[in-house]
Amino acid sequence: MAENEKKKGGLLKIIIAVLVIGAVIAVAYITDVIRFLNPQYENSLIVLMEQWQADLGGLVFLLYLGYIVLYVIAAVFMLPALIFTIAAGMVFGPVFGAILALLGATVGAAAAFIVARFVARDSIENRFGSSALFKKIDDGIKQNGVSFLILTRLVPIFPYNVQNYIYGLTPIKFGTFVIVSLITMAPGAFIYAFMAGIIVHEGISFQLLLYFAGAGIILFLVSLIPKYIAKKKGINLNEDKE
Repeated sequence: MAENEKKKGGLLKIIIAVLVIGAVIAVAYITDVIRFLNPQYENSLIVLMEQWQADLGGLVFLLYLGYIVLYVIAAVFMLPALIFTIAAGMVFGPVFGAILALLGATVGAAAAFIVARFVARDSIENRFGSSALFKKIDDGIKQNGVSFLILTRLVPIFPYNVQNYIYGLTPIKFGTFVIVSLITMAPGAFIYAFMAGIIVHEGISFQLLLYFAGAGIILFLVSLIPKYIAKKKGINLNEDKE
C-alpha cells in the first residue's frame, strides 16, 4: 500500500511539473515574448518590460510575475541569464530589481532541475549522461556532497545553465539544490542588478565608484569560499572540464 501511494505521489509530481512547464512555454509563445530572449535583443527585453510596466499600471504584481516567467523560460532553454539580471536592476530599481533577479534565477534553476528529474529525464540523460561533464558532477556529488554543489555554483567551472539539468540527474535532493542555488546566486544577482540600477537611476557619480569598490571586495571574498572548499576536500579547481 505504501509503495503504491509513493508511486501515485511521484506520478502526481510529474503531472504537475509537466503542466507548469507547459503553461510557461505556452504563455511565452502566445504573448510572443519568446523572441525577446535572444541575447541580441537585450534592449528589446528592457523595452518590453517597461511597456508592461506602463500598461499594467497598478497591477504591478503581474509585471513581477511576468518577469519571473521570462527568467524561467530562459533557464529552461539555457539562455544567458545575465541579461535578465541586468534588466531587472534597470527596470525595477537597484534593490528590488536585485531581489526579483535572485527570485527569478532560483525559480528558473528549480524548473530546469524538475525538467531533468521528472519531465524529460531520458532526453537529458541522452544528451548529457555520457559526457565527461556529467561524470565529474555526478562523481563530485557522490564524493563531496553539497560542498561540490557550492563549489560549482561559485566558480564558473561548468556552464551554469547546464548544471541545472545535470544536477537533476544526480542523487542530490531538490530542496538542497534550490536552497544552495539561492544562497550562492545571491552575491552575483545583487551586484549586477544593483549596479545596473544605480547607473540607470542615479547616473555616474563618486558614490558609484564606491559601490564598484564595494562590489569588487564582495566578489573577492566570495571567491575565497570555493578555494577553501576545494583545498579542504582535495578538489582540483584547475582540472580540465573535458
